[in-house]
Amino acid sequence: MAIKRLTPYVMLGIGIAGVTYLVKEENRNKTFNTVQQMKETVQKWFNRQNSEIQKKLLDKAGHPNPFDHGDAEMVSEGAMYAVEYYNKEEQ
Repeated sequence: MAIKRLTPYVMLGIGIAGVTYLVKEENRNKTFNTVQQMKETVQKWFNRQNSEIQKKLLDKAGHPNPFDHGDAEMVSEGAMYAVEYYNKEEQ
């Protein structure tokens, strides 16, 4: 119960401390540079993860595994779509 009563005051204290710290231009520049560095680091990490996933997908697309049931199911469904479309157009 006491924590719920203290939470707004703690948040207010953090806000006041942040504003007080950011009043000086030097501190604003430091904070801005730190945020930019963190943003660049996260973007590099995300791009690296994304490129690894893309490589795996391209490798799989070029050489499908016949024992991969999900992939085989998708291929068979795609093949059936073309056959059904052809039959529908012919009738």
